Amino acid sequence: MRPEDAPRQDQTIRLSDYAPPPWLVEETRLVFRLAPSATRVAAEIRFRRNPAHEGEAPIRLDGEQLKLISAAIDGAPVDPAVDAEGLTLPDPGGDAFTWECETEIDPRANTALEGLYMSNGMYCTQCEAQGFRKITYYPDRPDVMAPFSVRIEGDLPVLLSNGNLVEEGDGFAEWRDPWPKPAYLFALVAGDLVSHDDSFTTMSGRHVDLKIWVRPGDEDRCAYAMDALKRSMKWDEEAYGREYDLDLFQIVAVEDFNMGAMENKGLNIFNSKYVLASPETATDRDYEFIEGIIAHEYFHNWTGNRITCRDWFQLCLKEGLTVFRDQQFSADMRSPATQRIGNVAQLRARQFREDAGPLAHPVRPEEYIEINNFYTATVYEKGAEVIGMLRRLVGAEGYDKALDLYFERHDGQACTIEDWLKVFEDATGRDLTQFNRWYSQAGTPRVAVAEDYYDGVYSLTLTQETRPTPGQPDKAPQVIPVAYALLDSNGREMTNGGVLELTEREQTWEFNLPERPTPSLFREFSAPVIVDRRTGPAECAFLMAHDTDPFNKWEAGRTLALQVALALTRDPAAEIPEAWLDAFAAIAADDALDDEFRAFMLSLPGQEELAAKLADGGEVVDPDAVFAAIDAMSNAAARRIEPTMRRLYEERTTDAPYAPDAASAGRRSLRNSALGWITQIDGGAMARAQFAAADNMTDSLAALGALVGRMREGAEEALEAFRARWSHDSLVMDKWYVMQATSAAPDTLARVRALADDPAFNWRNPNKFRSLIGAFSANPVNFHAADGSGYRFFADRLIAMDDVTPQTAARTAGAFETWRRYDEDRQALIRAELERIRAKDNLSKDMGEIVGRILGA
Repeated sequence: MRPEDAPRQDQTIRLSDYAPPPWLVEETRLVFRLAPSATRVAAEIRFRRNPAHEGEAPIRLDGEQLKLISAAIDGAPVDPAVDAEGLTLPDPGGDAFTWECETEIDPRANTALEGLYMSNGMYCTQCEAQGFRKITYYPDRPDVMAPFSVRIEGDLPVLLSNGNLVEEGDGFAEWRDPWPKPAYLFALVAGDLVSHDDSFTTMSGRHVDLKIWVRPGDEDRCAYAMDALKRSMKWDEEAYGREYDLDLFQIVAVEDFNMGAMENKGLNIFNSKYVLASPETATDRDYEFIEGIIAHEYFHNWTGNRITCRDWFQLCLKEGLTVFRDQQFSADMRSPATQRIGNVAQLRARQFREDAGPLAHPVRPEEYIEINNFYTATVYEKGAEVIGMLRRLVGAEGYDKALDLYFERHDGQACTIEDWLKVFEDATGRDLTQFNRWYSQAGTPRVAVAEDYYDGVYSLTLTQETRPTPGQPDKAPQVIPVAYALLDSNGREMTNGGVLELTEREQTWEFNLPERPTPSLFREFSAPVIVDRRTGPAECAFLMAHDTDPFNKWEAGRTLALQVALALTRDPAAEIPEAWLDAFAAIAADDALDDEFRAFMLSLPGQEELAAKLADGGEVVDPDAVFAAIDAMSNAAARRIEPTMRRLYEERTTDAPYAPDAASAGRRSLRNSALGWITQIDGGAMARAQFAAADNMTDSLAALGALVGRMREGAEEALEAFRARWSHDSLVMDKWYVMQATSAAPDTLARVRALADDPAFNWRNPNKFRSLIGAFSANPVNFHAADGSGYRFFADRLIAMDDVTPQTAARTAGAFETWRRYDEDRQALIRAELERIRAKDNLSKDMGEIVGRILGA
């Protein structure tokens, strides 16, 4: 690291410095008197001394951007020492005391969207990770848990908080959450809202009222979210034995929200895009997201709320486990094969990229400056993969036994990864000391494969290596489960298969077999690793045709396509192999395949995927060459499969009304995949016809995308027609922005610049910012324009957003993390923009940490 690359000197928080809180909270009582610019919060908090803490301990309460009106201990006024991050009082003596204070806050001015803020006239909270300290003075840490009683006073018709409604009247409502919770799970919503109501009867016969709160006019778009909620509640009872524990479960849809959703106990707050859906406004993908995210936040009731994290370093304990649970749920609701492929594709696109760059960190980080920067793909998606590996190693029965013990032993506690693994050791008798390295080591392990067959013995040698990552130059071997099968020349499995456990740097297994097999390794993607194995076109085609594992069938097609793409990137004059075109055409014509799975098989690697492959091999990435390679493959494949695509398109055209079920969505997925291929040949004629006739957003957006991707004939007219119809609907217009920001047309930056400057575009809204600015940063060819214009535009917008909502700006800035993979000229251009961001006055801690880590690579 050069001296000028050193991160700015913000305070670093370290896991090794953890100490138990000196004071615990027995009861929290809050009274809110709502006013847009001067909300008063009266707090009465009963503290008791923590037996685990020895000696005298001053009272330290977190608090930021608060105006302290009054403070008292046991009724006697006190004058605490207040600083920018909280207040301190000397140890009051005794084993318990009651703290009372009144603070004043300004929700209207709170554009950071942390704590209590206003969203279009509605009061809303977001307290994870450390937003509660912007509401009142409190020990804002997850290992301090207490029941909350809340009174809200205001002139809005709906006043909501966690738990059960105790009493309400003209201008007030009182709520009681009997289950101890940390402050990050506190929630309050107040506004002019209407509810979509239903109910659920638990497995023990308890009645639970269900409410989804939305703005008037949106209540007709809640039915699918409610259905997903009820299916989630039933699934959690059947799969995990977990029953809901309050009389009421509520969801609120909010327009201005940093996150996708938040699992506040009994009162989940959602970004509106993950609640509202109708066939006219939501795509099949939207429905799938709603189903999965509703499930995720509901499942947090047990894995996150009833059992929470001891500290924020343990974030993966709740998030990785709950992602794994929502993936299980989605697999049961839809196609296990396509869900697994989709999950892995996302992992590779987001988390592998993270692991390979300057933002790499372990699933459980060792330190942070701003905890909001660790809500990452590593914590969530890789965290889920670690749970999946654990389940594979101990078996489904062992996993169920361990989870039962986990809920029994740790209900109502704030736990660590060590607590989690100890449960598995106690339940299954397995030593997980080495497995724990998955939580402490950053980076994606690489597994090299070597094979030999001699005199009836097939030997398989696997070697693991993990490359250095920031702060971790040396890596120890990890436990890697390798699900496998060995296939004969007819594609039949020659052994019973199973799971090999790779625990050393190198291990060899031998099998007595009558012929040399074709191995199918890491079936179902049994470990989040990169497999280094020379697989020729013939073997890839064989696995595409014969492998009984759907994931590896797809993987073989992906491997073959990447081999072709790599050759074209290195030599644009290279021939596109007939073997690949034949195999691709065979998949297109295979009517035995599930529709959605076939659509997956007919998608080519993306430009980011190819760029990552080049960078992984140490090659300099030329974005223009990458674009040209994928383009050449796409055109050649389109010419080969167009007749088949026309047949598939016609066969899957129906007059049946729209339905969001998995089978119908799969049919539309394949039909719209066919439309994309046909558009490359007919110039957009069929896409224009579909756009004009579409009666649902899935088909409408697919047709629009086919036209706008290259700004084909009719694209401008279609964009204008779309805006004319949907300009009143903010969520639908987000799709319109994404479509234009990701176009490969050469004038895309000019178009995006004009949209960003349009008064109708509210760039301060996180959804809007992500849909245009964030989407543009994911446009491989235009973002990486050789003159640096894309980088300058992006940096300008990050600097502006950092003054408004730092979390959104910092998360979006991750688009720069791959800067080292490009040529020297592009690296210099990106470095200049990163330095410009870092030199900004009043740079947020969020952005400062991200930019510092990227530059310090």
